[in-house]
Amino acid sequence: MSNELANMNIVFNFPKPIELIEYLLGFYCEKEDIILDSFAGSGTTAHAVLNMNKQDGGHRKFILVEMMDYADSITAERVKRVIQGYGEGKKAVAGTGGGFSYYELGEALLIDGMLNPDVSEDKIRAYVYYTETRENIPEQKEDEKYLLGVHHDFAYYFYYEQERVTTLNHAFLRTIKTNASDYLIYADVNALSAEEMAKYHVTFKKIPRDIAHL
Repeated sequence: MSNELANMNIVFNFPKPIELIEYLLGFYCEKEDIILDSFAGSGTTAHAVLNMNKQDGGHRKFILVEMMDYADSITAERVKRVIQGYGEGKKAVAGTGGGFSYYELGEALLIDGMLNPDVSEDKIRAYVYYTETRENIPEQKEDEKYLLGVHHDFAYYFYYEQERVTTLNHAFLRTIKTNASDYLIYADVNALSAEEMAKYHVTFKKIPRDIAHL
């Protein structure tokens, strides 16, 4: 266990030497770079980045990925203590300052290219809207169940029902209340002709799910 971790009262076997990581980052990275560590372990890479930023005024950022169950109790905890300061008495180390965000992955939205039925519809809708617009989904309208939102005068609809096949047809078009220049509509099946699609300024996208499971 390294002296840094011992001073934090954190137990972790075989942590990477912080001096080595600082040396490598100083050799390969500029002051504004983003450093990715896909096997974060105890968080040595973040520790090194924060130290270097404090020393030279850099604005390096880090992304840590850790799949083990100690990601919160060890990896994130170490980063927090480095930022805030750690140790006592003569061994006290001042904090580097800075900040970080901690996230845990949820269920995968797509499995083999198909929607995961275990993911909530709200998360699916937010994901679809973001992939189309790179914007967060707006507050939903109570009178239009399938509307995701309007972006640059383009209305996005997600005509989805978990237990049945949905069809883009004239009956669905009559339910649309939002005025827009163009419409992108997700559904399982498209019953409109190419001429009708052009007439109503509609683009169809098939919902990526395995219909056999319905």
